[in-house]
Amino acid sequence: MKPVVRLGLRIFFRRLEVRHRERLRVPGPLMLCSNHPNTLMDPLVTAVQRHQPIAFLAKSTFFKNPILGAIMRSGNCIPIYRRQDVEGSANAPTPAQLAASNEASFGRCYDYLERGGTVMIFPEGTSVSERRLRPLKTGAARIALGTEARHDFKLGLQLVCVGTNYFDPSHFRSDVLLNVAPPIEVAAYAERYRQDPDAAADELTEEIRKRLTRRLVISRDAEDDQLAQQVERTFGDHLNPNDDPTTLYDNFELSRTLLDAVAWFEQHDPGRLAALREALGTYLADLENNKLDDDALDQSQRPGTRLADYLNLVLGFPVWLYGLLTNYLPYKLPAEVAHRATKETEFIAAIMLGVGMVTFPLAYALEAAAVQHWLTHDWRLTLLFVISLPLAGFYALGYWQTLSARLKRLRVRRLPGSTLAALQARRATVLRLLDEARAAYRRVG
Repeated sequence: MKPVVRLGLRIFFRRLEVRHRERLRVPGPLMLCSNHPNTLMDPLVTAVQRHQPIAFLAKSTFFKNPILGAIMRSGNCIPIYRRQDVEGSANAPTPAQLAASNEASFGRCYDYLERGGTVMIFPEGTSVSERRLRPLKTGAARIALGTEARHDFKLGLQLVCVGTNYFDPSHFRSDVLLNVAPPIEVAAYAERYRQDPDAAADELTEEIRKRLTRRLVISRDAEDDQLAQQVERTFGDHLNPNDDPTTLYDNFELSRTLLDAVAWFEQHDPGRLAALREALGTYLADLENNKLDDDALDQSQRPGTRLADYLNLVLGFPVWLYGLLTNYLPYKLPAEVAHRATKETEFIAAIMLGVGMVTFPLAYALEAAAVQHWLTHDWRLTLLFVISLPLAGFYALGYWQTLSARLKRLRVRRLPGSTLAALQARRATVLRLLDEARAAYRRVG
C-alpha cells in the first residue's frame, strides 16, 4: 500500500517537505516519536519517507470496529489501552487488566525493535489540531529503555523525533513540513537506567520534548494563534519579502517568530498589540463583507494584466470545462463525506485522503469503461483518455484559482470610490502598525 499512499499524499498536499530526510533513513532498530495534530494523517506522512515497514502504536478504540480494526492490524498497528477510552463503559477493565494489556503491547514493540524494525509512537497520547505540544507520556521512553535493557544496552536502538507542521491541515493542496531532529542514542541512558529506571524514562521524555519543541510551531493559546495566522496569511509576503520559494522552512521560521513576537508584546507592550489586533480584525471583516481578499486589493493597484494572461484564460476555458466535468464528483465527494462524518478538524484530512483514494480510481474506471464502450472502441484511445483525466483535473483546479483571483481584482475596480479609499486606508494602517511593531521587536531582539 505504501506506493498508493505516497501517490495519494503527493496529490493531497501541494508540498510535503522533509528537512533532514536522511535522519529518517538510518538503519534500525529505530523508534520514531512525533507530535500528533492530524490523527491518521500523521503516521502516513512519516511512514512513506522510510523504505522499511513501520509498526505504529494506536489507541485501542480504533480496533473495535471490525473493518477499521482489520485495516489497522494489516498496517502493523499495535493497540494501546488508555484509561479515558474505557471509563464509563459497562465492561470497563480494571487498572490491572489495562496494565497487563499494555504490557503485552510493549512486548510486541520489544520484539519488533529487537529484529531491527521501526516503531512509531505519539507521546502526547492524543490528537489535537491546535498548534500545541501537549505534555508527553513516558511510554515511548520506557519502551526504548526497556528494549535496550533486555540487551544490556548493546542493541544500538536510536530514537528520532519528528516535528510535523501542517500549514492548513484540513484543506486539499495545503503544505506540510516534517522537521526531523538528530537521532538519540538510547544506550547513552544506560547508567541512569541502572540507577533509577523511572528517572531515566523521565529524562529521556524531557529530551524528546525539547527536540520536538525546537522543531514545531507552538502557540500558547487559540487567540494568539489566530492573530499570528491572520498576519502570516495576509501579510506574509510583506513581512518576509525574501522568502525562498524552494522551501517551507522560511514559512516555519516566520510562524515561530510571529508567535514569539505576540507573546513578547502581550507582556511588554499590550497597547500596541491591541491596536494591531483591532485594526487587522476590522480590515479583514471589511474584505469579507466585500467578498475580497488582501491580494486582490493589492494587485488591483499594480499595472494592468497583460493581454497574454487574458488569452490564456480564454483559450484554457475548454480544458477547464473538460477537467471540471471529468473530475468534479470524485473531487467533491471526499470533502462532503469528511464534513458529514465528523466535526473534529483533526480527522477531516485523513478521511478526505482515504475517500479520495477510492473515489478517483473508481470514477476514472467508470469513465474509461463508458468511453471505451460508447465512443472509442479502441483501448489505445481509451488509455490516452485515462492519462488526460488527472492532468485535466489539476489544470482545472489551477485555472479556477487564477480565474477567482482575477474576478476579485475586477470586483475591486468596481467598488465605489469611498469604499475603495476606506479599504486602502485600513490596509495602510495595518501595514504601518506591523512595520512599527517589527521595528520595535527587532530593537529588543
